[in-house]
Amino acid sequence: MTSSSAATQAYERLAHDLTVGRYAAGSRLPGERDLATELGVSRATLRVALGRLESEGTLQRSAQRGWFVPREMIGEPPSTLQSFTEMARARGLRPTAQVLRHETRPATLDEAEKLRIAPAAPVIQVDRLRGMEGTPVCFDVVVVSAQRAAALADADLTDASLYDELRERCGIEIHRSAYTLMAAVADAELARLLGTAVGAPVLVGDEVAYTSDGVPVLVGTNTYRGDAYRFEADLFRRA
Repeated sequence: MTSSSAATQAYERLAHDLTVGRYAAGSRLPGERDLATELGVSRATLRVALGRLESEGTLQRSAQRGWFVPREMIGEPPSTLQSFTEMARARGLRPTAQVLRHETRPATLDEAEKLRIAPAAPVIQVDRLRGMEGTPVCFDVVVVSAQRAAALADADLTDASLYDELRERCGIEIHRSAYTLMAAVADAELARLLGTAVGAPVLVGDEVAYTSDGVPVLVGTNTYRGDAYRFEADLFRRA
């Protein structure tokens, strides 16, 4: 068998294994030595097959940790505002939320300005680790006015949709969100929470969410694993 045909057969076997779910999204493949033995090819031939799968976006390579199946990317449809819970359920996934902090405290000057409340007025801060099927995807920090959303002060927000809780407990419907997105890297604490490496890419979204009549409801910061979230938008040129 020529090296090119051996590489093609190795590629086809690996592609089949990935298609049928032998290797789950986010999982690591066996080491190259073991994988080459299993497929009956040399490591050089195996790397040709792996490289082809990488070029197709089916696999990802880490110089230190080997070959991985990419995690499923999440993200809102273009120009559509969805909660994390809605994004997960739209993909048939189970959303999770672990509450790490839930307290009432004075607003900072920046929060007071964005929420249009008095400086040091009481706000409710909720920090949660959001996940899909139990896999950490996002560290979410939300601050709301305690006067506007008093019912959230003692609400159990474990595995809950904040949008749903605001609607059902407080009669508040989120209509739009002013959202900015920037790239960053995970520090030690974020890496621990999100199950990634220190220095791994993350996407940080800062938002202010409003009702239909323009009242600011919440300010939030969402930090997503860079390999698990995609932001999409429709962009238009001015006339």
